[in-house]
Amino acid sequence: MIDPDAAPRPAHLRWRYLALVFAGGTVGTALRELLAISVPPVAGVAVVIVGINILGAFLLGLLLETLTRRGPDEGRRRQLRLLLGTGVLGGFTTYSALATDTTLLLADNRIGTALLYALGTVLVGALASWAGIGAGAGLHRRRAGRARPAAL
Repeated sequence: MIDPDAAPRPAHLRWRYLALVFAGGTVGTALRELLAISVPPVAGVAVVIVGINILGAFLLGLLLETLTRRGPDEGRRRQLRLLLGTGVLGGFTTYSALATDTTLLLADNRIGTALLYALGTVLVGALASWAGIGAGAGLHRRRAGRARPAAL
């Protein structure tokens, strides 16, 4: 028998939410792999991985800010966050490849390149995330401005 006073199961223990993350992750990972095999490294640096991580950081900031401004993390907003944020963008971005590529550059005694690659990706990714949050806030302000009647 189900206890009506019991707390609801956390999102990470609900099969339907896990399925959304799995489906989104499959799409994001496939897209990343398609891009990664389509763009060759430049001077031994996987520039496509840098681009993927920076784009992913921007899109995640934009998505989360947009969803947050539309209301609480429940219902459809939670489903979108899990499908697109955790799933698609989680599969699309790859900081493990960043770590591996950095290690390979270090093993090849390319210390400056390795440091620039790793620190540059993380710092520019943080700025991209901030820009995505700003873009989400700007879109919200624009929508809110259009919804208000014009003052006389």
